[in-house]
Amino acid sequence: MKLLVHPTYFPSVSHFVAMAKADSLVYEMEDNFQKQTNRNRMYIYSPNGLQLLNIPIKHSRDAHQRTKDVKLETAFDWQKQHFKSLEAAYRTSPFFEYFEDAMMPIFTKKHTFLMDLNLETIAIVTKCLGMKNEFDVTSEYFHEVPEFDDYRYLANGKKDTAVFEPYTQVFGDKHGFLNNLSILDLLFNEGRFAPDYLKNQQL
Repeated sequence: MKLLVHPTYFPSVSHFVAMAKADSLVYEMEDNFQKQTNRNRMYIYSPNGLQLLNIPIKHSRDAHQRTKDVKLETAFDWQKQHFKSLEAAYRTSPFFEYFEDAMMPIFTKKHTFLMDLNLETIAIVTKCLGMKNEFDVTSEYFHEVPEFDDYRYLANGKKDTAVFEPYTQVFGDKHGFLNNLSILDLLFNEGRFAPDYLKNQQL
């Protein structure tokens, strides 16, 4: 399977299910940025249930801006806010402390471009999961890509209807199982068991 996906911010579980099954991986680099997609957001399981973490970006005057050209808004300390939210959500999970240091570059380093940040989140998680981080990138945008398994739609959470087997979540007793959150939810709760979980799921 030759997989084509958008690099998103700490991608969803479905994104990594597709990656775990892929023979080769290609990242879409030539798409136009779309608001309200996972390109600059992720969902986590907070003490109050589902929580959206959104990265502020600098909006361009151009009607169509390439995702790879999108810059991060530095006027807000979103990194500190996101890390605090992750702590509140996962500090008591079995593997948060184990992977905490690995995640810190995302919340301490100043990136200029959203794409660079997203690629780093994926690189960090794939390393934590023991997966290879080998990929190619596109050099031109095509609507139809018959030579690929096109999973670019996973970047738009509304189009991603995958349902996965429940695993133990920190606040599961309170709110029940929340499906297909950011990969961080699976990583912090399942740790070394996460790769097997990903391979056993179907998209």
